[in-house]
Amino acid sequence: MTRRNLSLAANLVALILALWAFWWEPSSLVVRSYRLEIPNWPNSVAGLRVAVLADLHIGSPYRGLDSLAQTVARTNAEKPDLIVMPGDFIGATFLRHHVSPEEFAPVLSGLRARLGVWAVLGNHDWWDLPDDVRRELESHGIGVLENRAEPLGEFWLAGIGDFWESQHDVPTALENVSEGAPLLAFTHNPDVFVDTPRKINLLVAGHTHGGQVWFPLLGRMVVPSRYGERFAIGHIVEDGRHLFVSPGIGTSIIPVRFLTSPEVSILEIHSVRGSS
Repeated sequence: MTRRNLSLAANLVALILALWAFWWEPSSLVVRSYRLEIPNWPNSVAGLRVAVLADLHIGSPYRGLDSLAQTVARTNAEKPDLIVMPGDFIGATFLRHHVSPEEFAPVLSGLRARLGVWAVLGNHDWWDLPDDVRRELESHGIGVLENRAEPLGEFWLAGIGDFWESQHDVPTALENVSEGAPLLAFTHNPDVFVDTPRKINLLVAGHTHGGQVWFPLLGRMVVPSRYGERFAIGHIVEDGRHLFVSPGIGTSIIPVRFLTSPEVSILEIHSVRGSS
């Protein structure tokens, strides 16, 4: 192959990778299911399906109201028992256009789950319009759990405030939870995990976007966490405690994703064999 042909091939590969990272992947959406086996999760609610919609960043490139409506439809098609949204509703890239909570909350009100649709606020919500986001979500039937818990039949759901911009008050969030009751919790930033007790069966978070860009062997390029890649993505188990971090749907700062697809995460929670 001549030098000219090599140069053309290299340019073509670079163009394909750029289109992949700046258009095809960030504009896509996958629905990915995970089977999580959680200690002390009761058999009576084994198989609980929880949809996680993290980091919607509405108004960022590829994440307008039409895209949001498609996300709602695809989530509903999975027939989840419960939907949690771990914050960052507000767009966060330098190319974003402003979409107000008054515009996006009515679209999110179309989400359906028998145990409800619940949210916490993320750092971008706190930086921009926290009162408006909370008000509009609640007025459209979406419960906002900031450092408090709600009983949902045979288990409790707790929302913990954002690690960066809110008082992530874990004791207050859990103070009304019945002793020994099964407990799911969710928050925006997974760094909260190091401060959570064993009584939380599973903590769900977002915020990291899975780094947005992942190169095999090199790792994830930017993970906004004081712990690096430790809590970047997926199911993490430490000292018997369980965390799930969704890669989320939108993008932050730069509208790029590579090998870290936007995702509606469906968690199917099962009992560890031998648990109650």
